Amino acid sequence: MSNQDCFRILEDIARDLSGEVVSFPTFLDITFQVRTALRKPDLTITHLGKLVSAEPLMSTKIIRLANSVAMNPSGKAIVDINRAISRIGMEAVRSVSFAVAMEQLLNSKKMAPFEALSRRLWEHTMQVAALARVLARRLTQVSPDEAMFAGLVHDLGVFYLLSRAVNFPALVGDPAELHALLVEWHDSIGHALLAAMGMPEELLVVVQEHEQDRTIVTLKTLGDVLFVANKLANLQHGWRDSLFCAPLDPARLSQLFDTQALGALLAESAEDLASLKSALCS
Repeated sequence: MSNQDCFRILEDIARDLSGEVVSFPTFLDITFQVRTALRKPDLTITHLGKLVSAEPLMSTKIIRLANSVAMNPSGKAIVDINRAISRIGMEAVRSVSFAVAMEQLLNSKKMAPFEALSRRLWEHTMQVAALARVLARRLTQVSPDEAMFAGLVHDLGVFYLLSRAVNFPALVGDPAELHALLVEWHDSIGHALLAAMGMPEELLVVVQEHEQDRTIVTLKTLGDVLFVANKLANLQHGWRDSLFCAPLDPARLSQLFDTQALGALLAESAEDLASLKSALCS
């Protein structure tokens, strides 16, 4: 792929993100509806339940999440959408709506040229989301729902770039160049995309900075949680192609945060992590 082709896709993306309507992806329609509904101070669980019930996959995931070990340790089955929303909280519905939208995008036929990469990206995203929720709940005052949401959207720029790359045959046929484009631009484009969606400034910043190395002594902020969750997920569930970049050195992580203590915590939370990932992915 030539530099001119690379410039063309970035120019195309800039034009889209600067417009009044962002065209990524059509599956985000229900997500925007959920976001709009959640902004209403008089929103009731019944109203939200009616909205999400219109999307069978979303309502199924919400019920599954409500029955996960992490959300429902009593094990008493929940089968009603309103009770499920009451259990997980209204904000968690936003996370589920994004998970549904991204999963539908990656399963669409137009993403077939990127099947292997898409699969790695989806697994990585779910791992980060689950890790972020567990870390926030166990170690910080950060809202677990906010942490899970940040985990779900932290690589939204990669999803977006892939959805646009299919329109550029030269890029589809050049995996190395595509990989370089994704690595270099996904953070900034994720920031711009979330800004276009009207997301809070704090979220924009943590998404843009989630891969900027720093030493974490104690997890305190949403940025800390996302940074650590992303690093840990990259050990076994990274989306980058090993053909085009060096593998992550586990020893390097011990210089950034206490990997031994976090490892023990995650071992204790293995069932919670597995149940969260299963609820979001299935």
